[in-house]
Amino acid sequence: MAREHYIGIMSGTSLDGVDVVLCEIDSHSCTLIHSIEYPFPSELKAELLSMIAGTCTLEEVGRADHSLGVLFTEAVASLLVSHNIDASTITAIGSHGQTLWHDPVGEYAFSMQLGDPNIISVKTGIPVVADFRRKDVALGGQGAPFAPAFHEFIFNNIKSSVSVVNIGGMANITVLAKNNNENLIGYDTGCGNVLLDMWITKQKGLSYDIDGVWSKSGKINYTLLDTMMTDEYFSLPYPKSTGREKFNEAWLDDMLKATNKGIPLQDVQRTLVELTALSISNEVLKFNSDIVLLCGGGAKNTFLVERIKALMPNVEVSIAQNADELEAMTFAWLAYKRIHKEKVNLKEVTGAKENTILGAIYA
Repeated sequence: MAREHYIGIMSGTSLDGVDVVLCEIDSHSCTLIHSIEYPFPSELKAELLSMIAGTCTLEEVGRADHSLGVLFTEAVASLLVSHNIDASTITAIGSHGQTLWHDPVGEYAFSMQLGDPNIISVKTGIPVVADFRRKDVALGGQGAPFAPAFHEFIFNNIKSSVSVVNIGGMANITVLAKNNNENLIGYDTGCGNVLLDMWITKQKGLSYDIDGVWSKSGKINYTLLDTMMTDEYFSLPYPKSTGREKFNEAWLDDMLKATNKGIPLQDVQRTLVELTALSISNEVLKFNSDIVLLCGGGAKNTFLVERIKALMPNVEVSIAQNADELEAMTFAWLAYKRIHKEKVNLKEVTGAKENTILGAIYA
């Protein structure tokens, strides 16, 4: 089968930028050709965070859906223009959308992503595949994480047992057994960058802690760390997934109040690094993996990576190839799967009743 070109768009829970990739894909491989990170407007980010943190009107939801559709269109156009790509050579765009709320286990299970794919399709002239998560939820699944299915595909030539850890706003793990002869395992380990970014933004006005410099100036408060690690999410069995509706400023405020004493601001940041590193390493060590590959924005935080390595001294930990782009590549690949009407191997990961074709086509 001829190789086709797909674009993937990913805007994660960190809201730190829109990742856009161009991939060449066939049934055996997904090759990254070009990538860009398009800036996320600070005003739109503030609006979304306000909506997630409190109540909002239907008008606000509609405006956000439209604004994100325009943003994603601009991001795709930037990729096309900067690399002189003819839109007619692109088979489809895979758009994850921006998650506003994720509640796959409530009485009314749902996962809501915004970013109108009709706008993207009309303005680019390229078919768009979107709305990937809701069918999995309808089948009784978590609707997340989806990266493990792509990790299984892209890392199928590694002959060792591997854990792939994606550290975005939330962190998720994929466990790949030797020779792919066991069921695929994948789930969210808990918070990744979301609390780290939130705390430094609140205290320093910075989007994130570059290389963990501020974190390193503090000390671990073990009372706070132990309190945070008692959260029931960390002891839940998989399949499981989470998001900002769980790990947010209110959650951290509750944990700080539970310690019943003031903690220096930098010590809170340092302790949050340890929370992310510890919650990841605790899960990785359950599977006796020979190799751990880190990807996502958190893989660029050298201090966080240092702490993950320190907590797993007998495991080979390294940064995955195309670490920054793997999530966006996942949705280019999922678009390929949808266009070719292929089921996605996710039921063991999400808990859905069956593997199914995911995503809707907007053209």
